[in-house]
Amino acid sequence: MLAGVLLAGAAQAQGFDFESVTRLARERSEKPYRTQSDKLPADLAKLNYDQVRDIRWRPDRALWRAEKLPFEAMFFHLGLYQTEPVLINEVTPQGPRHISYSRADFDYGKNQVQPQAWGDLGFAGFRLHNHLNSSAYKDELAVFQGASYFRALGKGQQYGLSARGLAIDTVGAAPGQAEEFPRFTEFWLVKPDPLTAQVTVLALMDSPRATGAFRFDIQPGVQTTTTVRSRIFVRPGGGKPIATLGIAPLTSMFFFGENQPRKEDFRPEVHDSDGLMIATGEGEWLWRPLQNPKQTLVTSFATKNPKGFGLMQRDRQWANYEDVEARYERRPSAWVRPLHDWGPGRVELVQLNTPDETHDNIVAYWVPAQMPAPGQPLEFSYEVSWQGDEQQRPPGAWVTQSRRGMGYTKETAAALRQQAQYVVDFDGPALKALPANAAVKAVVTADANGKVLENIVYRNPATDQWRMTVRVQRQKADRPIELRAFLQHDNHAVSETWTHIILPE
Repeated sequence: MLAGVLLAGAAQAQGFDFESVTRLARERSEKPYRTQSDKLPADLAKLNYDQVRDIRWRPDRALWRAEKLPFEAMFFHLGLYQTEPVLINEVTPQGPRHISYSRADFDYGKNQVQPQAWGDLGFAGFRLHNHLNSSAYKDELAVFQGASYFRALGKGQQYGLSARGLAIDTVGAAPGQAEEFPRFTEFWLVKPDPLTAQVTVLALMDSPRATGAFRFDIQPGVQTTTTVRSRIFVRPGGGKPIATLGIAPLTSMFFFGENQPRKEDFRPEVHDSDGLMIATGEGEWLWRPLQNPKQTLVTSFATKNPKGFGLMQRDRQWANYEDVEARYERRPSAWVRPLHDWGPGRVELVQLNTPDETHDNIVAYWVPAQMPAPGQPLEFSYEVSWQGDEQQRPPGAWVTQSRRGMGYTKETAAALRQQAQYVVDFDGPALKALPANAAVKAVVTADANGKVLENIVYRNPATDQWRMTVRVQRQKADRPIELRAFLQHDNHAVSETWTHIILPE
């Protein structure tokens, strides 16, 4: 009998996969949520930011380096802001094995600490390396660290925006309740084959009101892709009902840009992303330029079975940022492409105020129209493409810049205080195919608080793009204006829809 139990356990270990993590997530969802201790050893807890940064993983101890596999993994040390440990395992053909914390794996720099007394401390997260940019060196490819955050890089890119496993009540939380940040509590790194082109990570997610199983297949390249399979369980009796369940959430930063300049800064633009792009299930492409609002701004775009959405960094020119260190022109865009029908719901964009560029203030995610019943899984599969100069574009034409401001005008100062003007440039194959004198027009609509005063479209010979100038008048000064515009030729739309909110001054 004992031999039978051991054989069954071995077979289950050898077959450890996404379904195995699903069983753990389901079992955990049926039990009350248990908070995890975040108490660090006293000598580690005393370290400041610079001292924690001085603790580094030793590259020669990287997982899979000795076997010369195409991928390697290195782990982050706990300390200061990262106080909740995660468990990390390796999955091999023989089954999963726990990777224990060992002081031999880290260089502690000048810190006077006693790691030999810490036991199996756990880790703060991990990063994956691969020959992304050079055959002589394995570059950093992806990072999993903090809550359910992860991010990746394509060739020639630098870290910018992040993705998350799940967002709960980013907006809509009940009174007295804040946003809930689910966290990955345990990872399984699947040992790659020597000839494989991708690496697989399994993850178990937990939070007071939900659990989840995740599989990430990461394939490096010019556009590194992260194929995500997720299975979410809402925890019964976990507290107040979830108001907003955010699927495939993206988190970024927009401080200022061409549509919202900042005269105090020598840099023309500072942002990790400059717009939200959506491919609706109905066939329309939308572009919403990002803003840094004075107050929280939440907008939604309802659709059924979306084809994709993403926070994009379209502007790839260094001269538009002038930042030698940050190199915002190298920050990736993240495009989410569903791998099956997601049904009805909405893409929600949350824009917060940020006083500087060190705080993320932009969040976008998908909200399904219906929540699952407790115990019933909610499954979503999608691909996140981390894109650089080669980006997902609408098939016809797209916005290349959105600038706000008045040129020369004979309007009085009093009249101008109630007006706003945008100059929006479009480019793409649908426009390139038209002659310079083509009868292209802009279809512009405003909500009840806006009156369109001027609407002009013409080809810009300096750039071979088409320029739209829109001037609107605000009816009530304390209310926003919602604008929509697209280019049309021969009664057919030839561009994506530019959609923008003009906020009260």
